[in-house]
Amino acid sequence: MAGKGKEPSFEEALKQLETVVARLESGEAPLEESIRLFEEGMRLSGVCRKRLDEADRKIELLLRKPGGVSHETEDESDLPGKDE
Repeated sequence: MAGKGKEPSFEEALKQLETVVARLESGEAPLEESIRLFEEGMRLSGVCRKRLDEADRKIELLLRKPGGVSHETEDESDLPGKDE
């Protein structure tokens, strides 16, 4: 699994997490290895969650910027009751 140092990218962490899950689901790992794999899976899950949260915050900031993407399309603004 990943060594100490720089955290993996989202894609790297997800791929590693999928490998860990497959190994655990196979049922072939001894107890001690299963515990170690579970711990590694939790760490990788945290990395993925952190990366997704960062992306979500960045998207929210971009949407709030002047000239950013609107949350509604032109067609939606013409719907009855939209401004009620």
